[in-house]
Parts: sequence; C-alpha cells; structure tokens
Amino acid sequence: MTYFYHPNSLVSLSTRWRLLFVLLAGCSLIGSAQAQQLARLSGERSGQSAPADITVSGRVTDASTNESLAGCTVLVKGTQKGTTTDANGAFRIVVPNEEAVLVIGFIGFVSQEERVGNRTTINVALKPSASELAQVVVIGYGTTTKKDATGALKTVKSTEFNRGIINSPEQLLQGKVAGVNVTSVSGEPGARQSITVRGPGGVRTGSTPLFVLDGIPLDNSSTGGATNPLSFLNPQDIESIDVLKDASATAIYGARGANGVILITTKKGKAGATNLTVSANVGVSNMARPIPLFTADEFRRQVTAIGGVVDDQKASTDWLKEISRTAITQDYNLSFGGGADRLTYYGSFSMQNQEGVLKNSKLNRFTGRFNATQKFLDDRLVLDVNLTASRLFNERPPIEGVLGAALSANPTFPAYDATGAPARYQAFTNPLVSLDLQKDITTTNRVVASISPSYKITKDLVYKLNLGVDNASSTRDQQSLASLVPQQDGRLESIYTTNQNVLIENYFTYTLARGQHSVSALLGHSFQKFTLGGRNWSVNKFPIGPIEPINNPGLGQDLTLANNRPGGFAVENELQSFFGRLNYQFRDRYLLTATVRADGSSKFGANNKYGVFPSFSAGWRLSEEEFLKNGPFSDLKLRAGWGRTGNQEIPSKITQALFTSSVSNTTSYPLDNSTTYPAGTTYTRLANPDIQWEVSTQTDLGLDFGLLKGALTGSVDYFRKVSGKILLEVIPADPIQPAATYWTNVPDMTITNQGVELDLNYRYVSQGGFRFDLGGNITFIKNRVEGSPYSVITSGSATGPGLTSATVNGYVNGQPIGTFFLREYIGIDDKGLSKYTDRDGDGQGGTDKDRIAAGSALPTRQYNINTSMAYKGFDLTANFNGVAGNKVYDNTANALFYKARLVKGLNGPAEAIGESNESINNAAPVSTRFLKDGSFFRLNNLTLGYNLDPSRIGMKRWFANARLSVTGQNLFVITKYNGFDPEVNTDRTVNGISSYGIDYLSYPKARSFVFGLNLTF
Repeated sequence: MTYFYHPNSLVSLSTRWRLLFVLLAGCSLIGSAQAQQLARLSGERSGQSAPADITVSGRVTDASTNESLAGCTVLVKGTQKGTTTDANGAFRIVVPNEEAVLVIGFIGFVSQEERVGNRTTINVALKPSASELAQVVVIGYGTTTKKDATGALKTVKSTEFNRGIINSPEQLLQGKVAGVNVTSVSGEPGARQSITVRGPGGVRTGSTPLFVLDGIPLDNSSTGGATNPLSFLNPQDIESIDVLKDASATAIYGARGANGVILITTKKGKAGATNLTVSANVGVSNMARPIPLFTADEFRRQVTAIGGVVDDQKASTDWLKEISRTAITQDYNLSFGGGADRLTYYGSFSMQNQEGVLKNSKLNRFTGRFNATQKFLDDRLVLDVNLTASRLFNERPPIEGVLGAALSANPTFPAYDATGAPARYQAFTNPLVSLDLQKDITTTNRVVASISPSYKITKDLVYKLNLGVDNASSTRDQQSLASLVPQQDGRLESIYTTNQNVLIENYFTYTLARGQHSVSALLGHSFQKFTLGGRNWSVNKFPIGPIEPINNPGLGQDLTLANNRPGGFAVENELQSFFGRLNYQFRDRYLLTATVRADGSSKFGANNKYGVFPSFSAGWRLSEEEFLKNGPFSDLKLRAGWGRTGNQEIPSKITQALFTSSVSNTTSYPLDNSTTYPAGTTYTRLANPDIQWEVSTQTDLGLDFGLLKGALTGSVDYFRKVSGKILLEVIPADPIQPAATYWTNVPDMTITNQGVELDLNYRYVSQGGFRFDLGGNITFIKNRVEGSPYSVITSGSATGPGLTSATVNGYVNGQPIGTFFLREYIGIDDKGLSKYTDRDGDGQGGTDKDRIAAGSALPTRQYNINTSMAYKGFDLTANFNGVAGNKVYDNTANALFYKARLVKGLNGPAEAIGESNESINNAAPVSTRFLKDGSFFRLNNLTLGYNLDPSRIGMKRWFANARLSVTGQNLFVITKYNGFDPEVNTDRTVNGISSYGIDYLSYPKARSFVFGLNLTF
C-alpha cells in the first residue's frame, strides 16, 4: 500500500493530479465503478473558490474490523480539494464552509458522503463492498466484470506479478493461472519462454498462445537472434494480464485463439492526478545448481581406477567456475502520468542491463513508452494513442561449445598460462579461448504504435477504429576470429531481419438496459497484414590481427559464392476477419454469451481460405437466487461453454507449388557429349488448394464461488479440447511423384487435452492490521494423440558423438504429445555392455523396432502456491511452482557422461561411473538410460518489502512514498533431476515437428538476489 502526503497549500492543479493518482493507483487500484464516480466528482469544476475557513479532521476505519484504513481518499465534493489518510487512518482537510460534503473512498469499500455542518471532527467507518466481483476484466474488444463473465478467464494484476529479474510477460505469469504452464527453455538472459494454455494441440503448429498488446494482436515470429520476441516489453509498464482459456472466451479471436489468448494491458494516466515514480533495482546472480564434476584429485583417482592414463598437468581447475561469474543486473525505471478532465497521459523510460552467469553473456534493454487519451465534443469523441519503442542488445557466447568443453575438460590442466592469458592446448580447446574467439551479437529495434478513436453515436451505440503498427528490425553478427591454436579461419556472417505487422479494425458496440434485461452487442471487421523478410551475407578467411571482422568486413579474403553465397527471403501473410458477440443478462443472474468469427487467411488454399468459429456460453449466478441468498456463499456461479477455434500458425504458402532450379546430374541432362549440365527445374512441393484450418473444439464446465463473506474465493473447471484436421507434411501414397512430400489435413487424426483446474484464494485481515493472503492452483491434465496415419512421427534429434540421426520424441497413437519413444535400458550384461528389452522377439534387443513409449515431457499435474502477508509498513510475498508426471531426456549426460569417455581423460560427474560393472568399451546410444524424472517444486521468488513513511524521517515535503525491497529468485528447487535444472526445453525440432523435454547443454539457471528502491513524488 502506498501513502501520499498532500499539503493543503498546494495549488489546485497539483492537488488534482495527486488526488486521482492516489484514488486509482496508490490505493491498489480502486474498483471501476468507484473510480468513475470519484473521478467525476473530482473533475467537476467549481466557481471562484472562497477562502478556507473550516478545518476538519478525523479517522477512517473498516466497519467490519475497526482497523485503520491508510491511503483512503477524502475529497471535497464538487472541487479538486482532497487528501489521503495516513498510516493510522487519520486525515486533516480544510473545507470552504458548513455546506461542504466530504466523499470518502477506498478500494474494496462502499464510498461514503458526509456533510460537514458544524462538525470539526468526522470519523467514518466504511463498509466492505463486493469489489472482487466488480473487478473489471479485459476480454476481446471490450471489458466485463468478473461476476458477469461466462468464459474461463483469469486476471493477474501488477501487484500480483512475480518479482525479480524479469525479461518478458510470461515470467510475470508463471504459477499464477491454473492450466497455464510456463517453462523457461534455459537460464540465458532474454531466453524464450515455452508457454501452453491447457496443453499443446498441434504437431507442427506449436502451442504459443496469441498475445494482444493494448488491442494489437502480436505476431509470434522472431526478428532474429535467440531472444524472446516479447522481451521488448518493460514489465514495469504492464498494468494487468488477462488469460482467456476456453473457446467461449477466445473465439472472438477465431483462427488465432486455439492455443489461448493473453491480453496485456499497459499502465495509463489518471485524470486529476500527477505522479512521478523512480525505481532502481540491482541484482546479483550466480549459477544455481552447478553439475558436481570430479575435482582434480577425484579425476586422477577415478581415471586410474578404470584403467585409463591421466595426462596430469598438476593443476586443479574448476572449469565451470572459470567460464561463469557473479552476474550483475541493473534496472532503472522512471514513469510519470496525470491529466485533467479531458486529457490523461502516461510516459515511462527504462534501462535494464543484465549480465548472464556465463561470461560474455548479456542483454541490455532500453524502452520508452507514451500514451494519451483526449476527449472531444462533450466527451462523445475519445482519442487513444499508444507508442512503445525499444532497443535490445544481446551478446551470446558459443553456449553449447563452451559448456561442453567445461564439462569434459581435464581438471588437472591449468586455465591460464604464465602470462595470465587463457592457455592454449593441442589436445583440447580451452573454453576460455572459445569465449575470446567467438562472438554473437544481435541488436533489435521495435516500435509498436496505435491510434484508436471512438465515437459515441448515441448513448447506447459506440463506434471504434483501431489502427496499429508493429515494426521490428534486427541485425545479427556472428564472428569467429582467426586462430592458430585451435586452428580456424576468421569468419563473419551478418543477418538482417525485418518484421512488420499492420492492423486495421472497425467495430460497433451497442448496450441496452431495460428493467431486468441487459444486452450488449459487438459487430466488427479486422484486417491484419504481416511482412517478414531477411538478408544474409558472409566473408571468410580473415587474417590474425587486432581488428575484429565485425569492425572491418573488408579484411576478409574469401568472397567466393561457393562459401559465401548471400541469401534472403520475404513472406507476406494477410488475415481478414468478421466478428460479432452478443451478451444477454436477465435479473443479473442469468447470463448468455454467443460469439462468432469468420477468418480468411492467405496461408490457406483457394478452396478453404475462410473458416467460421462459433462459441456459446451461459452462466447462472445461484447466489442471487432467493433460496441461497441467506446461505454460506457470498458468490456462487455456474458456467458452461462450448466453441470452436482455429489455428493458422503454419508455414506460409504451403498450399502453393514450389520449384527449385539447380545445376547437377540429378536435375538436368547434358545437351552435348560433355559433362556440362544446364540448370534444371524440379518440384519441391506440390500445390494443395484444399488445405484448411486446424480446428479445436472445446468444452468447459466451471463453478465460481465465494465463502466466509468473500474471504475464501475460488473456481473449479473441467475442460476438454479436441484438435482436429491436423496439418502434416506427409509422404504421397503414390510413390511416383515429382515431390517427396506434400502438405495436407489428416482427416481422422486428433489431439485431445482434458483435465480439471482448481483455484483457491483466502484473505484474512485482523483488527490489529495484520493481513494474510494464501492462494494456489492445481491442474490435472491429460494429453492424447489418436488417429495418426503413422505408427510414430519422430522428432527430438539427439546430439553428441555417435548420436547422429538418433531421435528422442515420438508422436504415437494412444500416447501424449512429447512422448519419449526409446529403447528400454535394463542394465549391464556380464560382458559389461548395455542390455535392452527385446520387444519384437527377434533376439536383437536394442533395434528401432524395440522402442517403447516411455513417458512424456508434458506434466500431468501443475501446482502453484502464492502467499503474502503485511503488517504496518512491512510486507512479505512468496511464490512457489511445480510440476509432476513429466520426464526429461538428459542429452547432455547421453553425450558426455559415461565410462568410455572418462577412460579417455574426459571429465564428468559421478554419474559417469554409476554402473560399476560397465565396460570401458560400452557405447551409449539413445535409450531410457538417460530418461529422468522431470518433476520439481521451486521457490520461484520471495520478496520482503518496507513502505517508509516520509514524515518519520522529515522528508515528507520531498517525496510521497518510499519503498525498500529485497527479492530472492529461484532460491531452491526440489527435484530428482541431476542436470543444471529440470525446467528445460532445448529446441530439437525435426522437419518442423515440435520436440519437448530435451536437455542438451542448456544455459544454467541463476539464483538471484535483487535489491530495490522505489520513490513516488
């Protein structure tokens, strides 16, 4: 909670700015209805003010607990005069005369008016309101209240976000919403986040939900580099995130809603209040769980014990420690906002410099944001403008090479030579030398802008135009310096990528309330165009010297097309949509919603460009019925919904034929007796104009409830999502075809996700001012593939010596997506060699025909716990998250940690000698030997904060509030997995088929401590 000082001597304009900031921001964001009422009251213009002649003081308390309410607004009705209560609920204000009326308001309580009369002391006890039910939630193309929502959705406010070092919106949500699984693919700064809403539903189309930023649907495509496309957003600018989970909530987005929709709403200015907030955060990070490799002494002993010869250089080097560091993150933010009756504005600037725990790894982000709302024509015309600009600078080391070398390097070799420089060896590449020789830098610029005028045609009918542009470009430079030891030629490759997204939307909203009936209708049209392009070029053979290739490409000596042929691509996609929604309420207890959207996409064939996606949902507020009004429930609502959504996240132009021209003896024929071949043109893809949308049919049954006078709230949902018309690249049935494969919808193949979600939250407030909140959610979910025309669709390519062409994942009928399809390892035989189950009985256990479905990377249970407590100025919040029922394939151990490598002088952990009777000649092919339990329970973040009252230190005239905080991030994880971290998902896609749950030299996650200071003026 934030406290503000309001000196009565301030001029009227400054007073107005401070007051409404308190009203809408300082008091943890007041409810919508109260905000509108009080904003109107504070915005009314008074005549010439008379001299103040009455001083009124008093105290504001909670009528139900008698607890003091700090931060309440006390306004003089009809003017801009006002103040706020202090930490003891006390206030003091000057009013013009006895006729003055005080308006007292606070979030979660019913506003109260008090006429001053002849009183100089006024004590007020505010009654709690049903503000939780009145909470405004954002839905597609509009808003509703929590009590009126019929779909499965969840709102997460900024006060509930995860804390710590945050790079993207997905991290803010982790563990906050039932049915939403967020997985950090690695611990690298700005790394991509894998996020699914109620499970994945496609083979090639991915599982990323649609993100909508202030009304602009974003494109999930990257603009190059390895950073998350959403890293351009400053988390401090986000006001709330709404997650739409079922079809009745997402169908308004039609073809892009099959994987769920996440609506991001940024902060805006408040009329009548001005504010300036400055924050500074400094974080310290270290590798959270280093793999415990053999020390130099252990290495000497273990290699000798298995018959190896140690090349002993007498040193004792911890190679993981050498390539890592204590990383420092700096995060600075400045925001300001305010406004008058008809103009509000908000602006912010931020800078984040984050070092990774591996050397030469960092992400620097600079963002600026501005928005404004201007009203015209007696408030009938409202103009909203938004602008976000960002610049990301990402530097990456050769992660897999450096980690692989550090995990394997002989610890008896010194890391540095006599001069202090990284030592160079013929036997292996010092990972510190690799850090010096390799560089990968990506600079990304992104601008997202929109202008959205709305006009109230009548009191019930509003027209809105939404124009948006999302323009991003990036330059990626990959450099290798020339070197003698290790021997390599210098090289520079540059890649330039652009991504533009243009949106034009027109829609009408009609609302009507007559007696016990209420109707809201929406009708609109949307057009969106995506343009993605890129160019690349390279130069080879740079000389050894002090000038880096990135600074002077002209020093390269090899520009032949054979080694450095430039390349490029350009793709355009268009999406045109017509949509409508009808909401009906009767007696504020019977709720109906119907939605339909027709989408036409250039990605699909001429015969099936358009798809129609309807949904229906209903709600019954049983708590409003007479037979339950005196019951234990403060809220009880039954929901049911059904709908269809589509998926178009597939490669562009796959419905069209594709040709290629090349010069070779397989694509043409010499026209004379020589061996000179002219260019030949062949099919690489056949046309298929019948390709259409993947379609997900979803059913949801839900129950929302409140008990103990609203202290305990929660929801239970059963969901079933069936995805059909699965898009696949298949082999033609006719073997005589000009192309080896073609794209089609598999008619009978389905992917089903079904499960149950439970969400609970409890709030307790004592009379002494102690507040305690405990919340959590759990999701039980099952995924199943059925009707596939193949016995197995392989994916998940393994990496490492002897593992070329091996795969790990398999899409198998009757099994979940992400299933591991592997040989079953059953131990070591009497010869010291691996044994595998002989499934087909041919006497040759361990062939591909012996593979089994050995578990899935998808968790069957997701659970999260969130708690907070506050007393006086102190507050403490903790967030835990975990998953169970999933497996992780440890490709790192498969490639590096087994006895045959240790005997050759390559280091590893104790796992390398886990089988005591294993032969030093035993190979380590892909098998269940390296399949491990991926379950975990993590303390994601823990924050201790203190809100300092400036008056206690004599600084009240300088700032309104000061907050000090310390946050621990990733403080511990309980897991059986012995890699860096069980929360991994290294991309090992094969031919576009998604892979899951593979860990190969993943960037280690960090444990961080962040110290913060926030000042409000």
